[in-house]
This record gives sequence, C-alpha cells and structure tokens, in this order.
Amino acid sequence: MISIAIDGPAGAGKSTLSRKAAERLGFIYVDTGALYRAVGLKFSESGYDGALDCDIDGVLKSTSVDIRFINGEQRVFLDGSDVSDKIRTPSASKMASAVSAKPQVRAFLLDMQRRLARENNVVMDGRDIGTVVLPDATVKIFLTASAEARAERRYKELCEKGIETDYQSVYNDMVQRDYDDSHRAAAPLKKAEDAVLADTTECDHEQSLELILKIINERTGAAD
Repeated sequence: MISIAIDGPAGAGKSTLSRKAAERLGFIYVDTGALYRAVGLKFSESGYDGALDCDIDGVLKSTSVDIRFINGEQRVFLDGSDVSDKIRTPSASKMASAVSAKPQVRAFLLDMQRRLARENNVVMDGRDIGTVVLPDATVKIFLTASAEARAERRYKELCEKGIETDYQSVYNDMVQRDYDDSHRAAAPLKKAEDAVLADTTECDHEQSLELILKIINERTGAAD
C-alpha cells in the first residue's frame, strides 16, 4: 500500500488539498484532524472546557468515533451521529488542539489511523502523521504558509459558511494554535526529517494542489 503523510500547521489547507489529491490519485483520504475535533466535541458537550480537568479515560471509554465514506466523501460520526459539519467551528478547533495534547486521546485514535493505512492506499493529513502515526509513510510532505495567509484563507472559508467572525480573531486563534501545537508534550507539530517542505504562501488553490501532486509523483509515479 502507498501512504502519503501530509502534516502542517492549522489553516495550511491540508484537509482540502489532501482530499483533492486523494481524488486525483484514487486513494482514500483520511482527515485525522476531524477525529480530534470529534473527540473535542465530545468533551465540550460533556461540559468540559479546554483545561480538560476531568477523568479523560472515563470520557473516552464512553466515546465512539468512526469514519465512514459516503458517496466518496469522508463523514465523521461521534457516538453514532454525523458531526462532520458541527466540528468545523472555531470553538471546535480550540477543543481539538486541547484534546490532541493529551496522550490518552492520541493513543485512543492511533490504532484506527494505522489500520486505515494498512488496508488502503491513503492520503492522511494531520500534525504528526509523518513523525508518529505513519513514520514509514511512502511520501511525507510538510505543508505550510505564512500565518497571515493561513488566517486569510480560514477567514474567507468561515464567511462562506455563514459563520460570523473577524479576521483579527481568526489570526489570533491561528497564532495561538501554532504555539500550542508546536509546544505540546505529546507528539508536537514538527517537520519530519525526511519530509518535503511545501510552502504555499504565494500559491492559489490549484497551484498548491499541483505542487503536492508533483512531489508525490516524483517519489511514487502515482500521479502519472
């Protein structure tokens, strides 16, 4: 099986670009960030904030997270309910960052992610795919862009979805999440030594996609 690991900071376009790349390649797309968002939603709906001052293992024991591919699209289910749209809010992003810093949560989701890669050709994106989840991935890409460019993209995305916010708030959240993700004790965000850096600050969507496919093709021939 061929595994493509795409890591990078929040707002780098990993989800959209990884999904499009998987479509072009005929691979399964696995959005690991959505899994953490779903777990974060469970804690939030259980009445806990980002401090997670609770019995984490106890909450996880009553938690079921599942990925289903419906009409070629990845949908995320939490305790049997489709939460794919519900987990895309700024508050869900913050909780995802909080729960992803907990070793118990990472262990809870690790086996699911590795199983998907064993059984399918995958494009998997997240924060620690190339460093922890799939250290032997066929291709590793570290996708990034400036904080300003990422905040602008995320702001436009939220506006298009009708979610009220402002650019400065999105930018501040982006910078804070960059810090939190890169300084957490459990699997911090960092570029794998053998990953290819793909900076899309000056690229539009199509140029970014072609850059990723070029990197994959040079190493596997899968994009021919």
